[in-house]
Order: sequence, then C-alpha cells, then structure tokens
Amino acid sequence: MKNFEQIIEALLFASPDPLTQKKINTIFDADPPELDKFISLLKKKYSKNKNAFEILSVAGGYQIRTKPEYDFFVRKLILKSGQFYLSQAGLESLSIIAYKQPISRQDIEGIRGVDCAGVLKTLLKKSLIKISGRDDSPGRPLIYKTTDIFLKSFGLNRLSDLPKLKEISEIIENEPELIEQIDAFK
Repeated sequence: MKNFEQIIEALLFASPDPLTQKKINTIFDADPPELDKFISLLKKKYSKNKNAFEILSVAGGYQIRTKPEYDFFVRKLILKSGQFYLSQAGLESLSIIAYKQPISRQDIEGIRGVDCAGVLKTLLKKSLIKISGRDDSPGRPLIYKTTDIFLKSFGLNRLSDLPKLKEISEIIENEPELIEQIDAFK
C-alpha cells in the first residue's frame, strides 16, 4: 500500500506552487488521496515535532512555510542572496495596490506623491500585479490589481487575509519596537 502521507509531504516540499486537490488528482491514475486528510495529519506531526516550518493554506492550496518566529532570519538570508528584493518604492506601491485595488497609476501616484511608472513595470515583471482593465475616467487609464503570485509570495490565501489598516496602526502604536524590526530591512 502506498504511504500517501509521505507522498503528499514530498509533493508539498517539491511543488513551487500551492498544492491543490486538483493537482493531486492529476498525479494519481486511480483513487487519489484526499489532500485535506493528509494535510491535517502532517500539520499534527509538524506541531508535535516542533519543526521550524508548518503547512499553510495559500492561494487555494497548501505550502510548507517557515514559522513566523524564524521569518527575520529567512528574510535576511533571502535579502543577502538577492533572490527576492523589492525597493521601498516597490513595497509602498504594492501595498497601495493590495489595499485599494483595482487602482490606476494616477491614483497610486496621488497617494505616494511621486511618479511610479518604473515601479509598476518592476511589479508587473515580477508578476506581483497585473493589468485588470481600464478605468472609465478621462484618458481611460490602465488599472492594476494583485495576482496569485502576490498571495503566494506573502503567504496569503486571499486578500481578506491582509491585516486591516486599523490593526496595523494599533500594533505600531502599542509596540514601537516593531518599527525597529521593519527598519532592519532598509
């Protein structure tokens, strides 16, 4: 008999995209395992073993991710390796798009107060945002929204998982040491 738990674990580890039941169904010729069942078993195993990683529900599937308490170290490693880097302007623009989407370049520039054409090109090239149509305002400017790659990159299952702006303000107000942690990445 197949050891589905280990197979699912190997697929989670190897998959660059979130693992879904649909993908599992294409891998097995007959009687594919129930993904949710084995994810639950693996989550319990990881919790019991106190691993540095966990399984998260991301963009409609599952991925193995580092636990939040190790995020600082992993981010420093990635930043030093150059694998994933966004400038301050990129992060600001991406945040505006995530919270205000769909949004035009003019509206983003109105909020930031500076030109963001180059930043938008970079975000488009990294597939973190996409053009979702045209606005009805004069000139019919392009409007932008985030992609599934954005959700995956930031460990979100859906946009509603983003912290509310009010929550962020309260956290920063009550815990000023978080500003120091944020500044460590500048």
